Amino acid sequence: MALMNEPTAPYHSAQDALRVLETVARHTTGVTEAELARQSGLGADRLTALLRMLRREGYVEQVADGAYVTGAALSRLGSAEGRDQALREKLQQTIDRLRDSVGAAIYLSRYIDGEVHVTQYAESPATPAVNEWVDFRSSAHASAVGKSLLGQLDHNGRRDHLARHKMARLTSRTITSERLLLSRLDSQPATVPVLDLQEYAIGTVCAAVPITAGSSVGCLALSLPVEHAHRLRRAADTLNRGATPVLLSLAI
Repeated sequence: MALMNEPTAPYHSAQDALRVLETVARHTTGVTEAELARQSGLGADRLTALLRMLRREGYVEQVADGAYVTGAALSRLGSAEGRDQALREKLQQTIDRLRDSVGAAIYLSRYIDGEVHVTQYAESPATPAVNEWVDFRSSAHASAVGKSLLGQLDHNGRRDHLARHKMARLTSRTITSERLLLSRLDSQPATVPVLDLQEYAIGTVCAAVPITAGSSVGCLALSLPVEHAHRLRRAADTLNRGATPVLLSLAI
């Protein structure tokens, strides 16, 4: 299935972070920030920000002389034994942190074998998850998660999905016209968060951003009670900026 591949800012950041990690990994005794800048070709501000993120995520560590070496998280993800469990734990740590920084419930979703799957989520008493009153697999047309995932498929992939799942009216705001939905998906820039303004459930607003890694279609999403709708766009921007560590974990 072909993918719509318009790189987003987090995608570029993850690519740059991978270059830094590859350079660090080549220097088993450590590498200085100046040498990393020379070998990666990244500017000082850009490199400093990436190193800060990589240290926070445990992918690099700074030793006594200030040089950088690979961190424990990279070792765990790089090991074939137990990698799936290590990846799940790392992703959960990341989305838990995003939940706290965004102030919203966070969802990690993927499109697997023609279906929408919410694979992990982070909630708290202050940021409750949305009530899944209709199975997310059959409500892609109404949710930010579903629309983000469908938007990353080609036209035939979208038509195939909609042919298998009736576009039921879940609220008065739900789009039930296939033509209108496909038009909306065609006009949605990959770099702009997809919004759900009470289309899936009355009282809830959501936003989703793509996190496609290789041929795997995925997205990060958030949900807020409608009384916090004024925070949605700012929260979506924060979510988008926070997607880099998720993409990086999936790519390692």
